[in-house]
Amino acid sequence: MPRYSYVVLTNPVEGKEDEYNEWYTNTHVHDALAVPGFVSAQRFKLADAQRNEAPYPWSYLAIYEIETDDLQKSIDELSARYNTPAMVISEALSPERLGLIFEAMTPRLESKP
Repeated sequence: MPRYSYVVLTNPVEGKEDEYNEWYTNTHVHDALAVPGFVSAQRFKLADAQRNEAPYPWSYLAIYEIETDDLQKSIDELSARYNTPAMVISEALSPERLGLIFEAMTPRLESKP
């Protein structure tokens, strides 16, 4: 079955970072994992050390793995649930965000010891 990575870049509303993180970690990722095809989720925070200098448009990253034979059906279901009782969206989430779905082109490689 094909596997995809859904990469989502977000920020909290200014002054609501704690509320945003509590909601995203304890509610939102679980709501997303209830969508058919969504099989895993992991959140990340921008590290202090970066290759390029600031400013950076996003402070948070979530990567969801989707496994499905019908990607559009999973996307449509995610959209249908968005901001409903099945997937409540916090007011602490900034409206400016970016979500993109990627399909692997190569197998995963690892460094050799």
